[in-house]
Amino acid sequence: MYFVLTKRPEYVLFCMSPSERFAVGVSEHRVVHLLVRDPGGAWQVLREWNAEEYSHTAFMAQLRNREEPDDPEQLLALLPPNLR
Repeated sequence: MYFVLTKRPEYVLFCMSPSERFAVGVSEHRVVHLLVRDPGGAWQVLREWNAEEYSHTAFMAQLRNREEPDDPEQLLALLPPNLR
C-alpha cells in the first residue's frame, strides 16, 4: 500500500490511503491520529497515541506490503496491544 501526502492545517504530516478511507495525521505536539471518513465524508479520529510510544513511521511501515483493508478498523490490529 502507498500513501498520498496532502496538507491539513491541524497536522504537520497528513497522508491518506489510496481510496481515502483512512488517513494518518501527526500534530505539531507529536500526537498520531488514525482517521476514518464518516458517512458525510468528514475525517473522524478512530485512535490516537503519542508518537514517542509508537511512531507513525512504524505504523505505516507495517502497511508497506499489504493490501488496503475494506474496513479501516482492521488496522487497529496492527497497533501494539496497549494502543488498540
